[in-house]
Amino acid sequence: MIFKHGKLIVGTIAVAMLGMVMTSPADARKMYIDEHGNWTLTAPKNMSKRSRSNASPIPRQVVSFSGKHSKGTILIDTSERRLYHVLGGGKAMKYAIGVGREGFTWTGRHRVTRKAEWPGWTPPPAMIARERRKGRILPAHMPGGPENPLGARALYIGSTLYRIHGTNDPRTIGHAVSSGCIRMANDDVIHLYENASVGSRIVVQH
Repeated sequence: MIFKHGKLIVGTIAVAMLGMVMTSPADARKMYIDEHGNWTLTAPKNMSKRSRSNASPIPRQVVSFSGKHSKGTILIDTSERRLYHVLGGGKAMKYAIGVGREGFTWTGRHRVTRKAEWPGWTPPPAMIARERRKGRILPAHMPGGPENPLGARALYIGSTLYRIHGTNDPRTIGHAVSSGCIRMANDDVIHLYENASVGSRIVVQH
């Protein structure tokens, strides 16, 4: 501890310790992710209120797993709205997810073909046309960043148009709201991104 003129100086110590305390879901609720993928105590000026939480309303957890899938497999159960990353040894990391709404559910077996940090968003023509009929005009392309609906990270699923990606609206986690993509809270998708590899098997079941 350092004292100066009778006052305890804690700022330097707090900054030094910040890296050790800012990665848990509880801490993530108090912090933000900037466009560079860095955790910060200050919300970016252009960040909307809905984007100011990076944590899932349903925390991830390690659970027992007795399935036949090998270590490293990403198992997505759309009916349960959960994603399991198989750790081996009878364990898996379990995450809450958002899934496709009615009419946009799907199943299949693929692999992670690409990973991206702060991915840009290019809505497919069918989505642009569908949303235009509702009176909503989508951009032809939106650069990556805190306001981008794809969130902080994306794992691309085979040759499909679908991704496992973050979200700028974590309130949607646990619900069937997407056009087929798998949504995760930003702190969860960063955690999965850091522990899954290109080539990892993905199994989507209903």
